[in-house]
Amino acid sequence: MSLLAQIEQNLQAVDWNFTAEKSQLGRAIERYLLLIEKWNKVHNLTAIRDPQQMVAQHIMDSLAVLPHISGPQIIDVGSGAGLPGIPIALARPDWQVTLVESNQKKAAFLQQAKIELGLQNVNILAQRIEQIEVKPVNTIISRAFTELGEFIALTRQWAVAENAGCRWAAMKAECSAQERNQVQPPFTIANTVALQVPGLNATRQLIIIECHQP
Repeated sequence: MSLLAQIEQNLQAVDWNFTAEKSQLGRAIERYLLLIEKWNKVHNLTAIRDPQQMVAQHIMDSLAVLPHISGPQIIDVGSGAGLPGIPIALARPDWQVTLVESNQKKAAFLQQAKIELGLQNVNILAQRIEQIEVKPVNTIISRAFTELGEFIALTRQWAVAENAGCRWAAMKAECSAQERNQVQPPFTIANTVALQVPGLNATRQLIIIECHQP
């Protein structure tokens, strides 16, 4: 099966919150994965080298969060190769996605991906998350970034009155009770979602955190 056919088969198998047309989305994802493959040869963006393995492990894994997060303003912290931010931006062109990546080589890849994929709804910040100016945002998401306590510590500046509806979403393979206990008031774990990822026989969780200021 070709890479594009594999992508399209996976997209047809799910009923997630896409506003992009699925055939166009499939072709854009194919271009994105081939770009990762090309850059991987020099810059080691991801441990997975085979684009066909990336379909489940990277793309569908990223898109599985769509029913559980809110837009239109998304911040992807420690975006790396653009995961989950670029798949989200491709699937939801009506959302604005900010990719935060302090590694300059990875940030250069993100800029190239933005250009080649024509992503008008993506903004790239080659900075540390704690240096970024606070702006209204609906969801702050991370994938394999850090433990929950540090994730909150680095982004807690968004816990302000004008962001009262903001939620933090941490994508995890597994999350121990010890790590969950790192979430302390005014932050609370609002929900733990077991994500079902087509083609991926592994545990995936989305830890959704809210901040309730006194």
